[in-house]
Amino acid sequence: MSPTTVQRTVWLAAITLIVAVAALALARRSGSGHPPIPGAVGPTYTSHAAPYGPTAGHRRTACGDTFTLQLQGIAHPTLPCGVKIYILFRGHEVLTQVVDRGPTVPGRDFDVTKGLANRIGLHGTQTIQWRYAR
Repeated sequence: MSPTTVQRTVWLAAITLIVAVAALALARRSGSGHPPIPGAVGPTYTSHAAPYGPTAGHRRTACGDTFTLQLQGIAHPTLPCGVKIYILFRGHEVLTQVVDRGPTVPGRDFDVTKGLANRIGLHGTQTIQWRYAR
């Protein structure tokens, strides 16, 4: 290897290191690294919801998530996957998102995953309030 090639390699490594350190410093300075929690927008709606969990034939949600007892989300027949909403139930307000399609039971607007239902204390078909997140 010629001295010129070695010198170029050392300079390239040094520049790469400086750029990496600068990028880390900027990322750290811009905040905690977590995206801000979106605020609520629009009116509050009232709907019926009930918990549901994974079954032998339902291992993945329609949105592609692995369906576990810990998954926290909602199923809705028309809201697109990933839409974030706030759910308010008995004083518990949580930010969640659409992870599945459903419900298929008449009289219900949402299915709530077991993980989220346990978090907010929702058991059986109940009336909830919800609103869109920004």
